[in-house]
Amino acid sequence: MSCIFCASVLLPIEPGTAGSSSHLFKGSSKHDKSSSHDASPKQASSKHARSATRDVAPSSQHVKLAALGPANLNLKLTPPSCDPAKFRIALDVGHTAESEGASSARNVPEFAFNLRLARQIEEKLKAEGFSETRLLVTAGKAKPSLFKRVTAANDWHANLFLSIHHDSVPDSMLEKWEFEGKKSYFSDRFSGYSVFVSHNNSDFNTSLAFAELVAKEMRGQGLQFAQQYTLPIMGRNQHPLLNKETGVYSYDKLVVLKSTQMPAVLLEAGSIINRDEELKMDSPERRDVISSAVLAATRNFCGLPEPFLGPL
Repeated sequence: MSCIFCASVLLPIEPGTAGSSSHLFKGSSKHDKSSSHDASPKQASSKHARSATRDVAPSSQHVKLAALGPANLNLKLTPPSCDPAKFRIALDVGHTAESEGASSARNVPEFAFNLRLARQIEEKLKAEGFSETRLLVTAGKAKPSLFKRVTAANDWHANLFLSIHHDSVPDSMLEKWEFEGKKSYFSDRFSGYSVFVSHNNSDFNTSLAFAELVAKEMRGQGLQFAQQYTLPIMGRNQHPLLNKETGVYSYDKLVVLKSTQMPAVLLEAGSIINRDEELKMDSPERRDVISSAVLAATRNFCGLPEPFLGPL
């Protein structure tokens, strides 16, 4: 991981359809949670993310904001107006095929969960007119892949960056069990989604505005946010909670959030190390709920009216 930029050839971004390789940037993965980065905030210290290289927890000056809501941050969260047909959304698939991020309780790599969900989100966004949505699938090992995806998004001049992940826990919280004859690890202690932004992003206010919209839509779908990130037991993975009602956290030093030159948000869609929630995250129904929430948040972000469904 000492050579970050060497051997990082980026494929051109080209239009394509969900699931086709023609429109995928070669990108990153997470469940090698050793995929440090992009890695979701959760697993930098997880057993399966041992190589995760996320940066350390935010500075103490930001920790003071942990339990405050947006009103207390003196931010005006007014979404911009945008033309869906021209609005460039970089939909980042967390981790890579080489560094797959965390492992689920049933030994499925996080990258597989991330890719499936991201593809469904892409499909919904394009169907609603956001034709410039592009999957960012990065190749390579953990930390170098973080810089590749940031470079790809910046070079494309994306208007919005959304990184998709699925959560786990630090190694210290893992318990052993056996699944299909193989030694596995799980933690049923925590569950839920979480949304992250960085104060170091060049447009923190807009990042926070979109994060709030995503989180509120997730809550509106009846989902609960993960609350463990404020606990001391999380160690270096502890993060300030910016809104105690929606589950928006700050992760100031995360590369993909701080180095992108556009508003950037990371979504931990749910916990795959929790055995019950893993089954839900693996279902088409849950992917539909989450992708619909992201779509609704994006429409709201762009100031678009709710679609008319006709008389009931």
